[in-house]
Amino acid sequence: MKKVMIVDDEILIRENIRSCVDWTKEGFIYCGDAPDGEIALPLIEEQQPDILITDIKMPFMDGLELTAIVRKQLPHIKVIIMSGHDEFRYAQNAIRLGVEDYCLKPVSAAELIELLRKVSAKIDEEQKKIKGQGVTKERLLADLCGGLMGTPEAIETAKELNLTLASRFYAAAILDVRTADSAGNDQQLLTSVRNELDRRLEQAIECLSFYRSKTELVYIFKSNSAESLTEFLHTFNTYTRSQLEQQLGCEIYAGMGSQQERIQGIHISYLEAEEDKYISRLARLNQASLHDIHEPMDIVINRNRFLEFAKIGIPSERDAFVREFAAPLKSLPFKSSYSFYLFNDLTLEALRCAKQTFRTGEDPGCSAPRLQQEIKKIASWEDCCSYLNSLLQELWLWRSESSDKYGDVIKQVKEYLQAQYNNEQLSLKMMAAHVRVSPSHLSKVFSQETGQTLTEYLTQIRIGKAMELLKTTRSKSFEIAFEVGYNDPHYFSNLFKKMTGMTPKEYRNQGEKDETA
Repeated sequence: MKKVMIVDDEILIRENIRSCVDWTKEGFIYCGDAPDGEIALPLIEEQQPDILITDIKMPFMDGLELTAIVRKQLPHIKVIIMSGHDEFRYAQNAIRLGVEDYCLKPVSAAELIELLRKVSAKIDEEQKKIKGQGVTKERLLADLCGGLMGTPEAIETAKELNLTLASRFYAAAILDVRTADSAGNDQQLLTSVRNELDRRLEQAIECLSFYRSKTELVYIFKSNSAESLTEFLHTFNTYTRSQLEQQLGCEIYAGMGSQQERIQGIHISYLEAEEDKYISRLARLNQASLHDIHEPMDIVINRNRFLEFAKIGIPSERDAFVREFAAPLKSLPFKSSYSFYLFNDLTLEALRCAKQTFRTGEDPGCSAPRLQQEIKKIASWEDCCSYLNSLLQELWLWRSESSDKYGDVIKQVKEYLQAQYNNEQLSLKMMAAHVRVSPSHLSKVFSQETGQTLTEYLTQIRIGKAMELLKTTRSKSFEIAFEVGYNDPHYFSNLFKKMTGMTPKEYRNQGEKDETA
């Protein structure tokens, strides 16, 4: 049965559509509705409807803006545009966005059912084509890691392949397995690694795996416990780098991605694992080169101490820390190969640690070549201290970005809403343009950082202003509605009662009673 969701700012329209169709009899599930696009977005992501019916003209985020976001993020959802405006330009815009159909309000039950059946038939036809393509387990997992498959399609395909995909937490890992002997059989070795891992992981945690190339193996780990998955990832990483290498006589470069709470997050974790693998390989190769140097050196760097300071140190203590940390290096021949590999090893490990700890958008693989050029310029102990200072400064920029990544954006948005709350044309698109981020990203970030949707925050401001005006002026309710940004007095009255438990009139009368008491 196909799931259907309605988005329309007129509550009577939503109630009429919900009640005029016998959804189960017609082969559909009514999975919810929303008064505007911004409130609808998290519901759409949660419910994953097959068909979305949305009005064009709505406050805050209209139907075309919502459609554009849905078509980009969840392209499998079929959209039907509904509007009371018989204007060709709306139809043109809707068609351009790739909607399935366009109809004018009011729409009868018979017309609506006919539309739904038409779209449902198209969905069935597309699913038959997918089945006909013979999707394999490897193809499914590769498409998930590549971000090429939506959640409903992935779950349905997994079901057909008798795979369990659903879980609370996910993480990806990439293993690049190489033989110590260049004449060795990489493919045979990779198979041995996979068999050994599958045997040992069978009781430890749920996982799915596939070959990405003749030397690379990708794992998708699943767990309903974030703590268990975190502990396992650490053990897994340690195991592949020590016991398995020793047992099979090979080299393994492992990359680990972060935990994600949604199936679509597997793609993010996979990209992070790719970056982690790259920097891990650079670090391992650098360590190998360090051991090959025949210069008799017993000078070492305490990497853990430096990394710990990078995580919790403060700028005012940086110079003193660096000079104390680098004191044992005063006798180091700074233009030697040993010196280069020593600082390169510290740098690569610092980049890898920062990427895992701070989870910023910066790619350590892009920073490594530039920093290696800086290492080559180190010719004295003072140069050494200067480089370590600059390295810490770069790591702290990542740390700052991680700890308050969106603070300034949230502040700008709140100030903008405080100033523009009475603008009835206010939209998510306008706000996103003001802070220079995409509408979908702004909506997600605001909700994550504040615990409220943008609509909830704006409504809170508007109703608060309305309460103030009801107490301090004699303006009529419909006048106050317009003054705080609502062009529909009926909608304003319903919303006010929902927020306060009273109608605007009841709220004003209560205020007058309190004053005379």
